Amino acid sequence: MPVQFVYGNKDFIKDVRVNTDNIAVLAYESRFDSAIQAGWTDRMERGVLRYLLTDLQTRILPGPCGFVAQLNVKRGMERRKPQEILSIQQNFNATQFNFNNVNPDEVVFEMIKESEEIGHQPYKTVVLVNVSPLEFGHCLFVPDPARCFPQVLTRLAIQVGIESVLLSSDPAFRVGFNSLGAFASVNHLHLHGYYLKHQLNIESMPVRPLLPEKGFYTLLGFPAGFLFYTESEGVKDVASVISRVTDFLMEAAVAHNVFMTRGCPPREEDDKLLRRGVRIAVWPRVACFGTKEESALNVALCELAGHLPFKNQTDYELATESHVVEIIQHYLFPHEEFLQLEKQLTQQLMMM
Repeated sequence: MPVQFVYGNKDFIKDVRVNTDNIAVLAYESRFDSAIQAGWTDRMERGVLRYLLTDLQTRILPGPCGFVAQLNVKRGMERRKPQEILSIQQNFNATQFNFNNVNPDEVVFEMIKESEEIGHQPYKTVVLVNVSPLEFGHCLFVPDPARCFPQVLTRLAIQVGIESVLLSSDPAFRVGFNSLGAFASVNHLHLHGYYLKHQLNIESMPVRPLLPEKGFYTLLGFPAGFLFYTESEGVKDVASVISRVTDFLMEAAVAHNVFMTRGCPPREEDDKLLRRGVRIAVWPRVACFGTKEESALNVALCELAGHLPFKNQTDYELATESHVVEIIQHYLFPHEEFLQLEKQLTQQLMMM
């Protein structure tokens, strides 16, 4: 019987802020962080992971984007071969690898959200170690795996992702999602969570308000995308808004990546060191189909957020901001198409 991590809204950490070095100004580790980190470390020490992850060679690329480049050769060499993806709306296939087939030792715990409404069943998310980790604590959050959801975001999955960030007292904890066609490797609904102890521009990037009453903004930095913001009291509402957006993208066959992190409020007058809320970036992007390529840099949730895991020493050492921008730009919508999508999404959300 897996260990259960039971939580409620009372467990959300609301008093997080960072100093200018992006170090959390907080004197304790949350119950969630303790469970994730202890469980992940235990599995690494017991050899459940495919390789021993030590401190990764890291450098910040010079330039305004502040890209965090890391060298992770073993992930590129030893990770499971990605599935062949032919459509953003591809059905779940029980004959392919899925998270119901994992080694039981990979299960860290089951997350159970206490129901606040009489008669409602608590929802369950299974947390697994990623056996080919990107960074320390890299886990997969799999909502009710026995229901065999394909890799399509649901409102509850979005809510679990945001709540996981709020349960952590460490602003280094990030959560993300790759749709099919956006470098998702497995067609079974899951999100990634991991710790990256380096500041990312997305945490404080300026925005342009679209529907601020619904927490909906456009990012004004690179790469172009949409931003949502919520604090603990508004999680359910903003998860519904984001779900409407990702549903629209699915229906339009638009691939997308999502990244959730502690971030400052989007209002310019607010303290840029505050991290009491969550920023959720959604990037519509050009789809990639077939078996996922094994290039030096695949553009998925990490890369769009500014975290660059490189697979070989040469590309890591020679990488420049201008070259990375050129690679990422190849996967983004042209400016006019992005503005048209922005208009369509704004109209959709105004009707909610």
